[in-house]
This record gives sequence, C-alpha cells and structure tokens, in this order.
Amino acid sequence: MKIKSLGAEPLSSLETSVPGAHHCRVGTSKRFVRTLFVFVFLGVTAFSADWPSFRGPLASGLAAQPPAGTRVLWKIPIPGLGHSSPVVAGGRIYLTSAVSGKPVEKLRLGSSGIGSVNDQEPHRYIVMALDAKTGKVIWERTAVEATPKIKRHVKASHANSTPATNGKIVVAFFGSEGLYAFDAAGKLLWKKDLGTLNVGLKNEKDTQWGFASSPLIWKDRVIVQCDTQDEDFVAAFDLASGKELWRTKREEFPVWSSPVVFDTPKGPQLITTAARFTYGLDPMTGKELWRVADETEVKTPTPVAAGGLLYIAGGYPPGRPFFALKLGSGEQAWKAPKGGPYTTTPIVVGEHLYILGDSGVLSCYDAKTGNPVYQQRVSTKGATFSASPVSAGGKLYLPSEDGDLHIVKAGPQFAAGDPIPFGEPLMATPAISGGVMYVRSQGHLHALGK
Repeated sequence: MKIKSLGAEPLSSLETSVPGAHHCRVGTSKRFVRTLFVFVFLGVTAFSADWPSFRGPLASGLAAQPPAGTRVLWKIPIPGLGHSSPVVAGGRIYLTSAVSGKPVEKLRLGSSGIGSVNDQEPHRYIVMALDAKTGKVIWERTAVEATPKIKRHVKASHANSTPATNGKIVVAFFGSEGLYAFDAAGKLLWKKDLGTLNVGLKNEKDTQWGFASSPLIWKDRVIVQCDTQDEDFVAAFDLASGKELWRTKREEFPVWSSPVVFDTPKGPQLITTAARFTYGLDPMTGKELWRVADETEVKTPTPVAAGGLLYIAGGYPPGRPFFALKLGSGEQAWKAPKGGPYTTTPIVVGEHLYILGDSGVLSCYDAKTGNPVYQQRVSTKGATFSASPVSAGGKLYLPSEDGDLHIVKAGPQFAAGDPIPFGEPLMATPAISGGVMYVRSQGHLHALGK
C-alpha cells in the first residue's frame, strides 16, 4: 500500500465539516450523520461543554464546540512543574503541579534517552481551581508536602497525571505521593496512599521515570491503573468516601496509559492497555472479561474507541504495529504492520485515524480498515511531540515540545496553517471547552478564543 504525502494549503481555506461545527457542507452531511451515530452508539458525552478528564469525554480528544478564535484571552503563571492537562467543568479549570523547594532542573527535551532526575528536596503537590473565563485562581490546596519517593524522567515532572472531575469533586493522582479528592470548594474529602509506584524500563527498577496514568471518574467511583515495577493492579474507590470497592491484580510491566470506560454492545467495559495485554474489565466489579496479547515495552497511549472499534497502539520501539479490536469482545478487526506512536495517543476524527509520532510525522489512516491515507511531517524545525492531539471544528491541534501549537485540517489531504508560538515547551495535552482552548505551557496556562 502506497502512502501519499500531499501538499499543504493555507489554513484560511480550511472548511469546517465535522460534528460541533457551526455549519456543514452538503457533501459532508452523510459523514456527519454517520459520525453522530458513532457518538450515540458509544454513549459519548462529547457534546457536553465539559472536559472532565485526560483528552476530554471518553479520552476521545474531541470537543463539541471549536475554539472561537486563537487570540490569547488571558495568560497566568502556574507555579512549579507539571505536565498534567487542565480539566474543565462547571465553569472552572482544575490543574495540578509539583512545586519544588529549589529551582527545577531544566527539562531535557527531544529524544532524551532513559535518564532520570533525582529530586531530593521537599515538593508541594498542589491542586488549583481557576475561573474558566478569567483565569483567576479561586483556590489552591497543597495535597501533600513531601520529598519525591522516586525519580522522574529528564523531561517529565512529578505531576504528570491529569486530574478528573464531575464538577462536584476533583480527583488528583500524584503517583507514589497519593490519590486525593477535593470538593468544589477546595475541601479535602479523602486521600489514599497506594504505596511506591515505581514506573520505568521493564525489569530495571533504577530507571524510575515517574508516574503518569490519569484517574477516571465513572458513575460513583474513581478508577486508577497502576502497572509498576513491583505491583500491578487496577482499582476502584468510592468517589464520595474513598472506600476501596475492588482491586484486580495482574502480572504486567510498567506502563503510563490511562483507563477508559466505554459503552459497548455487551454493556460498559473498562479498557486498560498494558505492556503484555489489553484488558476488558467489568467496571462495577473489576472482573476480567477478555484480554488480547500485545507484548511490548514503554506503553503510554490511552485506548481510543470510535465506530464500534477500539484502537490500541504505542510502545517501544517507535513505529511498531498497532491494531483495532471490535469494541466489547476484543476480537481483532485489523492490524497495521508498522507506524504506531511511541508516546502520543491517537485520535479518530470522522472516517480517519490520526497518529502523531514523537518526531513530528503525522500519519492518517482509514479508521475502518487501517489502510494508510497520507504521511506528512508537521514541523519543518525538527520538533518533537509528547502531548497528544485534540480536535474540534474540523481541525487537529498538535502541541510540540519546542513551544508551537500546530494546526492541521482533518481530512484525507494534509493541509496546515502557521503554528501558534507560546515560547515555552508544550508537554501537556490541551483542553477545549465552551469555545475556548486551554493550553498549558511549562510555566503558564493560556486561554485561546475570541
């Protein structure tokens, strides 16, 4: 199968033609109906204005309402160092960070190998609530003050996990430093010590790259995935009290992927992708329903579902095979021999699956078949990418480590406009809510709109 590289066209010529757009061309109406059916089939709440967890509703990366513009509405400094994404609910933004007692060592971006940083000074692990319209800090709470129990990767932080919220409770996960739940007023409801969660290179405990799996709020519970060097488990806790509801242990290798619950033809299923297997679990009990072998290392991307298919990718080495399973059964629908991402989570927009490589190569595939459509380098500056793509209004938004937010048209032909420069590394995946895009750079939170 031949991969096509297609030339770019000016961003001003890009037309909006996906769900959530303010208009839709006649030629795309059938595609709109099909995509709308997919949302209904999956039980997706992407038409809500909230962005409650990593990559928004169901970790899809899709926003119902596109940003009204790309002008900076406000910009505020964020203390400390954190790569967690902002989440939005009820007109508020929730964010986490780790504030060191001394200046943080400069991040070593790009292809940084397997090096670690041993931060041996006390950190304040903080949770912040901000007004989504103005950026004003409503409250800031220190969940815990402690010296990190494990080292972090040279381009990671001690606050990698994105918080989760239902608008009434926000849950923050700091890995070895604990799991915390606050109410909307900033009152600590409960906390859990889940032990030392050492995540690094398989069978090499000294690598210690830091924890990054994000918590998930589903119904009355919060679900966490902890696949580490010492212990591997998925667990659910009562959202109101923190009481442990179930814990499913397994034999796995360290991963950084986050859990997601999807509605399937066989009922809701909790999907976790790990280094040895991808699992389907009952989110009420933690009982394993099915598993599919996928022996790999350094698994980071989160599972993605669309159109009745479940997309599983990621791991070392970069460019390895990736595949689609039938949602609900684990039966393989198709498998691509190469081209999988290393770090970033794929995204499905309409009929196409997009995979962004760490080196900045964007690959487009037919989402139903896995057949390649095009492959194109996004940045001409050789930038690297760790944050995952998001999409709204027919556009893909791709944050790079060199501080540029790249904008690419969603569709079968590659078309990109001028990137938006932020002047600081972009390591966190953006959030889109209520016509505003919230972009976290290394030292600030920015709101883009009109």
